[in-house]
Amino acid sequence: MLTIYGHPISSYTWKVLTALYENGTPFEFITVDQNSYADFIAKWPMGKFPILLDSDRGAMVTETAVIIEYLDHYYPGRTRFIPADFDTALEVRRWDRVCDHLNTTMSKVVVNNIRPDSQRDPYGVEEAKCVVRGMYAVIEAQLGSREFLVGNDFSLADCAAAPALWYATRNVPLDGAFPRIVGYLEHLKARPSFARAVKESEPLFHMYPGA
Repeated sequence: MLTIYGHPISSYTWKVLTALYENGTPFEFITVDQNSYADFIAKWPMGKFPILLDSDRGAMVTETAVIIEYLDHYYPGRTRFIPADFDTALEVRRWDRVCDHLNTTMSKVVVNNIRPDSQRDPYGVEEAKCVVRGMYAVIEAQLGSREFLVGNDFSLADCAAAPALWYATRNVPLDGAFPRIVGYLEHLKARPSFARAVKESEPLFHMYPGA
């Protein structure tokens, strides 16, 4: 039995949920909140979610890219997230890291929105926005005429890109400068696996300015 500890509005949780929904992999979801937090921290004191527990194999897996690669190996489905070709697999892992960097940088802007006025960091936010725009530029160039981020197959890189771009573009608008990203993001939003992750979190959007 697979169990995911995460939060429905967490972009990193969306990344793993997208992979699970992509292949219809059965799992139990536990929301990390005031009722489950102590149990979660006892399992993973670093406190970063999501984590995956696999009771059948006695394994706990952390870090989203590692979780998805674990699923790809032990619970494979129609969509394979890591290409068999070594060089292509390296590219997928590289762009996964780029998109995670986008995700983390973007979160500085989002979290600033929920801070008390006295604790806000306008300089840090503007710095983060500059970095995000730079990442838009490299993603725009990478997309070219590709359907997905690395070639024409949905992969780990796209599981990372979908939530990162979904949140980032709401907080750092594309302003018409990145047409390939616009089309790519619409393509991702229409994909049933990612659309389901977003739809299930909608009742909680009010908790997270920028969603």
